[in-house]
Amino acid sequence: MNKYLLPLSATVLLLSGCMVGPKYTKPTAPLAPDFKELTNWKESDGWKVAQPDSTLIRGKWWELYGDPKLNELEEQVEPSNQSLKIAEANFREARAAIRFNRAAEAPTIGTAPSISAVRDSADQPYFSPSLANNGTGSFTLPFDLNYEVDLWGRVRRTVTASREQAQASAADLETARLSLHAEVAIDYFEVRSADAQKKLLDDTVAAYRQALELTVNRFEGGAAPESDVAQAKTQLDAARVQASEITVQRAQYEHALAILIGKPPAAFDLQPIPLNLRPPAMPSIPVVLPAQLLERRPDIASAERHMAAANEQIGIAQAAYYPTLNLSAAAGFEGSSLLNWFNWPSRFWAVGPGLSETLFDAGRRRATTDTARAGYDGAVANYRQTVLTSFQQVEDNIVVLHVLQTESAQQHEATGSAEKALQLFQNRYEGGVDTYLQVVTSQTTALANERNDIDIMRRQFEANVLLIKALGGGWDVATLPKL
Repeated sequence: MNKYLLPLSATVLLLSGCMVGPKYTKPTAPLAPDFKELTNWKESDGWKVAQPDSTLIRGKWWELYGDPKLNELEEQVEPSNQSLKIAEANFREARAAIRFNRAAEAPTIGTAPSISAVRDSADQPYFSPSLANNGTGSFTLPFDLNYEVDLWGRVRRTVTASREQAQASAADLETARLSLHAEVAIDYFEVRSADAQKKLLDDTVAAYRQALELTVNRFEGGAAPESDVAQAKTQLDAARVQASEITVQRAQYEHALAILIGKPPAAFDLQPIPLNLRPPAMPSIPVVLPAQLLERRPDIASAERHMAAANEQIGIAQAAYYPTLNLSAAAGFEGSSLLNWFNWPSRFWAVGPGLSETLFDAGRRRATTDTARAGYDGAVANYRQTVLTSFQQVEDNIVVLHVLQTESAQQHEATGSAEKALQLFQNRYEGGVDTYLQVVTSQTTALANERNDIDIMRRQFEANVLLIKALGGGWDVATLPKL
């Protein structure tokens, strides 16, 4: 038997080194030497140019904001969020697919033992009674081996493609993790902004109520017309409506936070704490260069791994044009009784190769190859689009932070001026110099400016979080599992 196996094995080893299909080379992506908005506004509050790796965002980036309650909520995301569990299950499924496909690199061995007894009928036509017997037994214990020789790399490319798909799934898991942590931070700041808006409106309602009482007293004393009372009441009612609307918005963001940390809204309660309108400076976010960003964002890594897997599909499709070589072997014992079943003369074996090739398929293989090439082209376009989108997100949030920094200072001044004007017109009205219409106008202007003050702060926090997210949140492509 060895005289057949040795030359056959040598031939198989020689041929199994072949591989058809294109070798994967990562396509280029559209890059700029630096971010446009970063060069325009370097070292502005809210970001800075990244230096050595020690200055890059690391780990629990939300701790930069110094909010213990936010930290507490963020810690509940990974063990409890169901969307993250879905992404984690998808990764485990993709990792198991590697083992499944890798099994094709080894032979399959099976057995099908059987025991049977046969006795021919003495009454069948043309049967001599002298041949009748008490029956015969058949005892068989076969072992079968089958192995597809990977001549053209189909199996190897399938394993590689599944590995790259699993790495893409791992990157998708990191993308989901980053997105969820960012969403918790954004929703948290939305709630705190709503708390600040609610406190402002509650204080405004109280002030407008006092103004209404004063106006009613002046009307009853003949010092003010009835129209002043109507205007004061309108202002009070409008402020109450705004306060009610803010209550609805806060509840919705609180419910969203509950879902993000894996709790039903009824089981979650976030006590009101107004957003600090004069917080310390926003965390400085180190911004990497565009070329470095390709290594920092898990969604870019996922797109690149999908692209690599699509390249393998071309080779898999092209391997179908070539013949398939299978090795099969069978060995075992076969006897007529238990006594001689495992005797050495009862052994049997068979071994040999089998070659198969499709001669005509009406263009099926060509269509499969064209499909694989189109899939690769689509993956390349998706990779480049993902890169471009990531650059846009960084640029957008850099400029938002810069503009809001300037806008915030201007808004503080406008709010202070509006509050002074309101106090002035109230004093002049009480002194009988101005009409109540000027007080109403000043109240409306002051309230709008105070609400804008809060909203700008909320937008600054949101843009800060989104910039961290756009930069990958401290992730690095080197952390992708090798599998």
